Amino acid sequence: MAEIPDFRAEEFDYPLPPGRIAQYPLENRDASKLLVCQKGIITENIFSNLPGYIEAGSILVFNNTRVIRARLIFSKETGATIEIFCLEPISPSGDYHSALFQTGSCTWKCLIGNVKRWKEGTLNKVILHEETKYTLSAEKMEDLGDGCFAVRFYWQPAEKPFLEILENAGLIPLPPYISRASADLDNSRYQTIYAREEGSVAAPTAGFHFTEQILKDLHKKKCLFENVTLHVGLGTFRPVSSPDISQHVMHREKISVSIETIRSLLIRGEHPLTSVGTTTVRTLESLYWLGVILISKGSSVHPEVGQWDPYLSVLKREISPGEALGALLDYLERNQMTSYSGNTQLMILPGYKFRLTDVLITNFHMPQSTLLMLVSAFIGQSWKKAYEFALEHDFRFLSYGDACLFFKSTIV
Repeated sequence: MAEIPDFRAEEFDYPLPPGRIAQYPLENRDASKLLVCQKGIITENIFSNLPGYIEAGSILVFNNTRVIRARLIFSKETGATIEIFCLEPISPSGDYHSALFQTGSCTWKCLIGNVKRWKEGTLNKVILHEETKYTLSAEKMEDLGDGCFAVRFYWQPAEKPFLEILENAGLIPLPPYISRASADLDNSRYQTIYAREEGSVAAPTAGFHFTEQILKDLHKKKCLFENVTLHVGLGTFRPVSSPDISQHVMHREKISVSIETIRSLLIRGEHPLTSVGTTTVRTLESLYWLGVILISKGSSVHPEVGQWDPYLSVLKREISPGEALGALLDYLERNQMTSYSGNTQLMILPGYKFRLTDVLITNFHMPQSTLLMLVSAFIGQSWKKAYEFALEHDFRFLSYGDACLFFKSTIV
C-alpha cells in the first residue's frame, strides 16, 4: 500500500557554524571548490575542472529563472521603515510574465516587515533614475494568512511596466542567512549568467559557478544544453515546519518547460542527464509525474503535481520516463500548447525513485531543509560523509558558497 514516508527532520541535521556561511561570492565564479561524490567516494577539486567529470554527449539542464528586485523599502512620515517583499502575483494574473509587464497597477502576495506600524493608509516612494522620477504607492489589502498580505501597487509614469519599477525601486532579496545589506555586486552575482525568465525571489544558486568558458568546454565535449524554468519562491527561505516530515506542507512553485525541451528529453536515449540545481531536479521529476497523472487519470483537467503524488500513487505497472514524457507531449500537442506551465508541490524524500536525473550539481544546503532531504534521496547516507568532509576541508556553505557534484546512488 502506498504511503507517505515517515522521517524526522532531525535525521537531516548537521552542525553549521555561522562562520562557514559565505557572505560574499568569490571574485571568480568558477574558483569555488567542488566536492565530488561518486559511489560513496569523496574527493575535492575546483569548479573550473567540472567538464572533466561530465561524460561526453551528456545533457545538462539549467533553471533559467531570473531573480527580481523583490524587496521594496518605504519610509512613513512618522519615520517608521516598512519593508515589502513581493512573492508572487495575484492580479491581473498569476502568470509572472504578464504581471511583471503590467502597467499602471497590480496586486501581489507579499511579506511585510514591521507590519504593525502600517495599520492603514498608503505608502509612497519616490526614486530618481537616469533623470526619470518614479513614484510608487502601496496599499495593504487582504490578510492572506501565514504572515502574507495582498498589496496593491500603483505608479507613475503609469505606462512603465512593473518590472521596470522594481528594477529602479527594489533591492535584490538576499537570503536571511546572509547577514549584510544588499550591495551593488549582488545585482550581477546573485544571478546565473544564463538567467532569462523574470520571477524568482531567490536564485537557483548551483548555477552561480558557471562561466562562459565552462559552457564552451562542455560544448566541446558535445554536451547538449536544455532550459527549464522554476520560479523559486518563499518556501526556499522557510525551514521544515514540523519535526514529523509527513506533517510538513511543501511550498508550491511555478514551473514552465517548452515543448521543444520535452521532445529533447524524450529522445535523449542513453545519454546521461545532469541537473544543475535542486530546482531543476524538482522540475524534471515533476514532468514525469505530470505524464503519470495524464496516463492514469486522463487529460480532462490541466495536470499539476501535488506534494505526495509519488508516494500515494498506486500504479498497476511501472511507467517509464519515455511513456510519461510522451503522454505529456501528446497532451500539449493536442491542446496546441507550446509549453507546459503550471505548479508543482513535489517533495523528494529518501526512498524516492529518480526517473530523469543521473548527475546533480548543487550547493550545500541548510540543516533540516527539504533541499538536503532531496540530496539524501539522491546519494543516500553518503550525504553525511560529504558534509563532514566539507566541514573538515574548509568548504564555504549555502548560496554564495562552494559546489557539489553528486552521482546518483545505485542503492535503492
